[in-house]
Amino acid sequence: MRDLRLARHLSQEGLAEELGVSTRYLAGIERGERNLTLDSVDALAEQLGVEARSLIILP
Repeated sequence: MRDLRLARHLSQEGLAEELGVSTRYLAGIERGERNLTLDSVDALAEQLGVEARSLIILP
């Protein structure tokens, strides 16, 4: 997820604000320390401009 965020020139702060979450929470997501609901995955995918399944299916 971090790579997608950086490829779109988004800061953690900016993306967290767009998602309505704290920067600390977003950082935890990027480190794999936080679990997401499907609604959160959908919102995150929309902000990153990718399909939701690309965030939950390992390469």
